[in-house]
Amino acid sequence: MTSLEPLPLPKGLEESYIDCTDSCGLVFHIVTAGQKDKPLILLTHGFPEIAFSWRKIMPDLAARGYYIVAPDQRGYGRTTGWDTRSFDQVDLNQFTMTNLVRDLVCLVYALGHKEVHCHIGHDFGAVSSAMAPLMRPDMFKSCIQMSHPHHAPPTPCFDVEPSSGPIKDPGSSPSGKMDIQAELAKLDPPRKHYKWYNSTSNASTDWETASQGLHEFLRGYFHLKSADWAGNNPKPLESWTATELEKMPNYYIMPEECSMPDTVSNMMEGEDRSTSTKWLSDKELDVYVKEWQRVGFQGGLNWYRAQTSSSRIQKADVLLFAGKKIEVPCAFISGEKDWGNYQQPGALDGYKESCSDFRGITFIPHAGHWVQQEQAPQVVEAVCKFLDSL
Repeated sequence: MTSLEPLPLPKGLEESYIDCTDSCGLVFHIVTAGQKDKPLILLTHGFPEIAFSWRKIMPDLAARGYYIVAPDQRGYGRTTGWDTRSFDQVDLNQFTMTNLVRDLVCLVYALGHKEVHCHIGHDFGAVSSAMAPLMRPDMFKSCIQMSHPHHAPPTPCFDVEPSSGPIKDPGSSPSGKMDIQAELAKLDPPRKHYKWYNSTSNASTDWETASQGLHEFLRGYFHLKSADWAGNNPKPLESWTATELEKMPNYYIMPEECSMPDTVSNMMEGEDRSTSTKWLSDKELDVYVKEWQRVGFQGGLNWYRAQTSSSRIQKADVLLFAGKKIEVPCAFISGEKDWGNYQQPGALDGYKESCSDFRGITFIPHAGHWVQQEQAPQVVEAVCKFLDSL
């Protein structure tokens, strides 16, 4: 690997590399704090972030007597060994949830631990922090999701009517599942869901070649999803329907003809970009910019592709856990101004069904989607309250 400029980390944080080539095929880049012999807390980031996004809460958690480890996940940052081939050639099986959890199991072992005291994840990393304890409750002993609530894995068709004779066209029966993209396209004006947009072949090029420049694009993206954008007044949605989803801002339910950079550019007209520099300085933002310019966005976007894919292989990956609950203590922490809390209608209320030991929800005032960066002290307080309850 070409020598890279060290990350501008706060005092007490260190970055290093862990070779897991022989197990999961990755060389992990990790940011750590605290002593290795202390109970392990694993922090997993979301999109479009990297391990650097946890820098503000790691020192305080380490001071409480924990070993804190934040990796760049598969497809992100300075972690290497994942499939970097083009959109049409990449093996999406590398980005299924079972494989992503396998990555974390291998990392934990390589760190010299056999269990994780608490797995905390933000955004797409919150999916990791739910699925890892769902799959391996013996290893991931507790978990917190931030900004993306867990919802139970899908289930296969139940109580299927048997046929008296051979089935002539197996698999042809309608599934009854709504094509949300088709329904959103029928709206006036037509819209599209950001997860399906991020799964398209042109999304990575759009992100990488934003007309406003990558720095200003990411500034706008972070700003609009934070509490600094006055348009963020989230509320629960009643159903997974186009008419309900269109209530969300354009950065979630995008204008059909717009790319994400175009959407952000239009929404940032007249906005004071400087308000979000108080929790994400331009120098800190440049860390993200340089990493994405170097690596490209396709690796991170492949997470969306694996989730939205209609391939039977992708579906089978999560159907393995149909009907299974998270069995370990679990909590949810998010900014009160985060639409991510409600993007999957019913997920928050569903914790009482999807988790057998749910310890509650904490909404952090004056925070949006980037809660651990916008209001780090309040997040540390909420996390420690949960840890003390274990």
